[in-house]
Amino acid sequence: MKIICIGRNFADHAKELKNDLPTEPLFFLKPDTALLRDNEPFYYPNFSKEIHYECEVVIKICKVGKNIQKKFAHKYYEQLTLGIDFTARDIQQQCKEKGLPWERAKAFEHSAPLSNTFIDKNTIDLNQLEFKLLKNNIEVQHGNTKDWIFDVDTIIAYVSQYMTLKTGDLIFTGTPKGVGPVEIGDKLEGYIGELQLFNFEIK
Repeated sequence: MKIICIGRNFADHAKELKNDLPTEPLFFLKPDTALLRDNEPFYYPNFSKEIHYECEVVIKICKVGKNIQKKFAHKYYEQLTLGIDFTARDIQQQCKEKGLPWERAKAFEHSAPLSNTFIDKNTIDLNQLEFKLLKNNIEVQHGNTKDWIFDVDTIIAYVSQYMTLKTGDLIFTGTPKGVGPVEIGDKLEGYIGELQLFNFEIK
């Protein structure tokens, strides 16, 4: 199982980080050890002083596929949920300045908290799905999938050109504006609509 993360998929988020808008999907990987489940607490790592939250809709791949045509991409996922792409922003910036890969800023242990609850895609409108993140009971991110630059089918078709997608793979589809730091003692809650999907603490 692999975790595929899409970068800069909301124009407002790209702008807040002063990044150019992509003309094709940007993606990077996290290992399975990045997963954090069961609302277990996230323990702040000692190698960073600037861990940022990025709340994202997550798609679960339901069958194996490679070089998938966009018109068939909808057959490769049935469920979705909500997760966090934690980023060590200080390390990421250092790597960018030196022109180095920045996996260590994204792929560290438990950098991908994920809800245990998955939603059947047939019960929602994936092209107009609202989600939000609360930090300490205050809304800090609010997104809608209608604002994606690249929709799920486009992403699946694109990524599957480069690697085989397997059953159970997860695709983090990008974050809206409002990303920011977490501190020890913070509490994060994620919602799709009014359904709470995760609720955990930073320790």
